[in-house]
Amino acid sequence: MPIKDCLFCKIIDGKVPCNKVYENEKIFAFNDINPVAKKHILIIPKRHIENIGQTKNLEIFGELLISTDIIAKKLGILDSGYRIIINKGKDSGQIIDHIHLHLIGGETLGLLN
Repeated sequence: MPIKDCLFCKIIDGKVPCNKVYENEKIFAFNDINPVAKKHILIIPKRHIENIGQTKNLEIFGELLISTDIIAKKLGILDSGYRIIINKGKDSGQIIDHIHLHLIGGETLGLLN
């Protein structure tokens, strides 16, 4: 169920424009407007889920993860590799309270320290 004030719900509903990369019945993916690498895609569930701590939604987490290879293949970065980042909470950098995966690649990424 969409949340009225959620930016990502508005994107899914077509009320806010985006550069869509992938969509199926459960998942929506689009280019991040502030990319940190040549390829930076946000992958979100169409159902509003606030964060990864909501464990009652395990099936959608699987869908999100499975979609990463599909999207990476479409972007031509499946073989070279990519990074997935999930933030939870304000201290981690989660700005929008709608779970989303950052799929980052298209270039050599630095190590995480």
